This record gives sequence, structure tokens and C-alpha cells, in this order.
Amino acid sequence: MGKRLFPKPKPPWWRKCRCYMQTIILPLCIFQTIRLLLIPSTLDVLILGFLVGVACVLYFEWV
Repeated sequence: MGKRLFPKPKPPWWRKCRCYMQTIILPLCIFQTIRLLLIPSTLDVLILGFLVGVACVLYFEWV
């Protein structure tokens, strides 16, 4: 499914929030990966999967 021809503009607070989230998500993913390698558990795998999913959504601008 492609992008809309004329997408609705996002409010300024949403763009600022997304910018902050893009800044924070990569260090969180790296930290969680190191934690997963040192002390693996099911919860760590789920958290890392969620963080990678959020990073993909932010990177590809799906929201």
C-alpha cells in the first residue's frame, strides 16, 4: 500500500515526539541487545523485538 497523494499534516507536537523517539530508540536497541547477549531470557527477546519493531516503524515513517 503506497503513501497517500495528499496526506493529512501531522501536528507539530507529534513530529517533535517522533523526532525524540527516533533519537532514543537506537541506543535502547543496542543496550537491550547487549543485555540479551549477557543474560538471555524470554522477556529480553520480546522487549528487543518490540524495540526493533518500533525502530522500523519510525525509520520507514509508517506512522
